[in-house]
Parts: sequence; C-alpha cells; structure tokens
Amino acid sequence: MPDKSGSMNGAQALIRTMVDAGCDVCFTNPGTSEMHFVAALDSVPQMRPVLALFEGVVTGAADGYGRMADRAGSTLLHLGPGLTNGLANVHNSRKARVPMLNVVGDHATYHKQYDAPLTSDVEGLAEPLSHWVRTTKSPTQLAADAAEALAVANTAPGQISTLILPADVSWSEAGEPAKPTTIPEPPKVDEDVLVATGDALMRKDKTIILMNGRALRADGLELGSRIANTVGARLMCDTFTGRLERGAGRATIERLPYFAEMAMAELEGVKHLVLVGAQEPVSFFAYPGKPSYLVPEGCEVHVLARPEQDLIDALERLADRVGAAADAATIQEASRPAPPSGALTSKTLAEGIGLHLPEGAIVADEGNTEGFLVPVFAAGAPPHDWLSNTGGSIGLGLPLATGAAVACPDRKVVCVEGDGSAMYTIQALWTQVRESLNVVNVILANRSYRILNIELQRVGAENAGERALSMLDISKPDMDFVAMATGMGMPAARVDTAESFAQEFARAVAEPGPFLIEAMMTS
Repeated sequence: MPDKSGSMNGAQALIRTMVDAGCDVCFTNPGTSEMHFVAALDSVPQMRPVLALFEGVVTGAADGYGRMADRAGSTLLHLGPGLTNGLANVHNSRKARVPMLNVVGDHATYHKQYDAPLTSDVEGLAEPLSHWVRTTKSPTQLAADAAEALAVANTAPGQISTLILPADVSWSEAGEPAKPTTIPEPPKVDEDVLVATGDALMRKDKTIILMNGRALRADGLELGSRIANTVGARLMCDTFTGRLERGAGRATIERLPYFAEMAMAELEGVKHLVLVGAQEPVSFFAYPGKPSYLVPEGCEVHVLARPEQDLIDALERLADRVGAAADAATIQEASRPAPPSGALTSKTLAEGIGLHLPEGAIVADEGNTEGFLVPVFAAGAPPHDWLSNTGGSIGLGLPLATGAAVACPDRKVVCVEGDGSAMYTIQALWTQVRESLNVVNVILANRSYRILNIELQRVGAENAGERALSMLDISKPDMDFVAMATGMGMPAARVDTAESFAQEFARAVAEPGPFLIEAMMTS
C-alpha cells in the first residue's frame, strides 16, 4: 500500500501501472537494486511474481507466457549482469516476435559515478535486442515510461521493451500510476498489394504461400489453405515458428525443411513465393560452396503482408479476391499412431507422444535431432499448440514450457527437450515445482550434441579426430536427469523401451503437476 502520507514510491506506481495495463505476471531473479520493487509486490497483490534461479529461465519463461497469453509478461533482472545472463532467450523471443517487458534494476543515479563493481552500461547491453530502451531518471516519470514500454511491447507482432530502473527512482515518491497507453491496431495491407498478389496467384504457376506469425492460428491456417487449394499453390510455414495451432480438425500446413539442401529441393522451380508474416527463406548457417539465400533464380517474391500488418485481414481479402470457397481448406483428420514397441528410437518415442498427447496440449519443442519426428506423429492428435525455438539459441525449451504453463494453467504442457539443451536452463524444473505447474518434461537422452556431429560433416570440417569428437560427446560423465529432477522436488522416471515410455507418458499427462521422463534413446 502507499506510505502513511498516501503517496506511492516509484516501485509501487510502476507495478500498479503494469497491472492496470494487463501485465500481471513478473518472472524474476532480483538483487539488491530491485528490493523496493520486491517489497512493493505486497502492496499490489494483483501482480503474480514467479521466481527463477537463473535469468535465462526468467526471460525464457516470459517468452512462453507471452506466446500463450497474447500479451507481454514482464521480467525483473538485476543490473547489467542479470540482463546479460538472460539475453540468449531474449534473442529467441525477438526472433519469435513475442511481446516482453524487461525491467532492469540499476544503481542509484548518484551512485553510478563511483563505478562500483556491478556498474555497467545497461542501455548499451539492452539496445541490440530491444525495440525500445529507456532509463527513467525521475520517479514522477516512471509510471508514464512503463505505460509506454508496455504499449510498444504489445504492438503487433510483439516487441521487446527494456525499462531501466535506478534504485533511487524506485524508492522515491512518485505520485499516481499512469493510465494504459493505447496500443495501435495492426495496419491493413494496401489494396494494390492485395490485387497484385491475387493476380499472381491466379496465373496458377508453381507457387508457395509461406506463412508465419499470427497467420498460423486456426483461422489464418484455414484461410491460407482455402487460398492455396483454390489456386493450386502449396501452403508452407517457416521451419521454426513461435506458435502453430495444429491437430485434428485444423487446416494442415507443410513445414519448410531445416537443412538448406532439402529446403532448396522444395523450392525448386517455384515461380511465385507469397510471404504472409514470413521472411524470404535463407540457410540457417553458411556452408562452403552452398548458397545462403534459398529463393530460386527466376522466382518472384510477393510480400502480401509484413509481420506487423494485419495478417488475418489480408488473408480474408485475398480469399475473396481469388474466389476461395468456404469449404476449400484441407483439414487434418483425427488419427493416432499404434502403440509403439521395441527399442526407444526417435520414431517410437514420437509414436508414444502422438498416441497420448491430450486435447489442448501445448508442446514446447526443443527436441532437436531426436525429436524431429514428434510433430509428424502428433499431427492427427486432438487440437494443440506447437511452440518452437525460432532464434536457435539453445536452452529455451524448459523455460518456454514453464511460462506457457503459467499463462495456461488448465492446459497440459509437454516439453520435448534434448539433454544437451536441457543443461543450459535446468533450473526451470525448480520453478515448475515451486509453482505446481502442469508440465511433463521429456528429456531425450542420447548423451551427445548430435546435431553438431551432423554439422561437423556439413561444414566440410575434415579429419575430425578423437579430440574434436570429444567436444560433441556429453557422456563422460553420464548425466542423471532423474536425480536432478528429484533433487529439485520433481517426481521423475527413466525409461529405455518404447512400451515403458508410452506407459509413463500416458500416466504423466493424465495427472496434474510437473513430471520428468528421462528417455534413454538408442538411435
């Protein structure tokens, strides 16, 4: 509550402004500079604080929350080092176009001149991955800055705002909270762009419609499928997408392959590439003697709608333009794999997940090489959401699942996670237990950075010997994920056959609360 004089300090006005603007969850790992923010949480009970033990979990969880809540969650980070600890997953969030507000504590304004040990250029650290950065120098300006930061973060398609909060601004008298700032509507696509795109589609040359962002929700998928089927085009999405609504009863979409050679094969001979919230395809990495830009020569690129524009409106108008019938979409039929048996492989694990994935599930996918078949065998499962790592900085899966579960407590979240990736942010398990989150974590234990073994050959690195290969081997010593999970209070099981995995997974998704399955992969 306000102090005895009836006024609020900066931290209280900040949190009240955030809550009034719809930002009522804060993922945090605070320090001394943020103690007045922490104390102010008791005066604004509408704000839910979620503690994590590492800033990479904080930012990754805010990412998962933003994807599923469709509004910015917030983080509270401790000075420059706390921010930099979390920046890898801020990078992933930026690539996924997720709304996020990062509140970063800093030294008191008068203390900065002394260059104390934790002093750093917080603005300089934040700027490369933020769309909006500001250090508030006055407590009376703090609430207005927060309202502006949230409006920027929630502007389509989703942006990163970083508000830097000096300690004395936080503890000083600040006045009243600020009213929410109006969030601009996504701009509509110009009619001439729509007409040109429709005319190109109606030529019925070999065409791909490539979609991402808001277009990958159920309504956008149905519109895209109707359009594609009407003009004889293929409907595809980017390899990694922030949020894809899929499953039985929803329109189907193909996924652009990860490896450049495979993507080029899919794009070969295409005369028109229509982008809906997507960018032109490029190779994930550079490879000797291979192109980075994957659009084939002679292909005309049509940008129907940029990510920040109204993608659904553009698709609706384009559907009308090409005369797409209401029932023209290709709808995924309900199907389940047969119960798997034998060795626990990429295929049998995917079959077990596809067999038992519950309706309304949210899948946080960082399964990498061992998990590449899971989306294939889960395609006919009941409707569910699929969240991918769009930025390529590994260590997102466990925090992403954590934040998604905070946003959607009544839905089961399934995290499909490689063992090497899991070790970047394993602390997320502790937060899942502390918050009693509804997450099943499937750790794919092959004890190798297998994707890097593949890439070692693809980049043309020759004569890799014992020392080189040892850098891609994480079996010496073997990691025990069951012990790690139980050490943080989470029930866990280890499985090494297809049958035992399917049994444990079915049980885990049927029960509330967090659980971990260590899946000992044989191939």
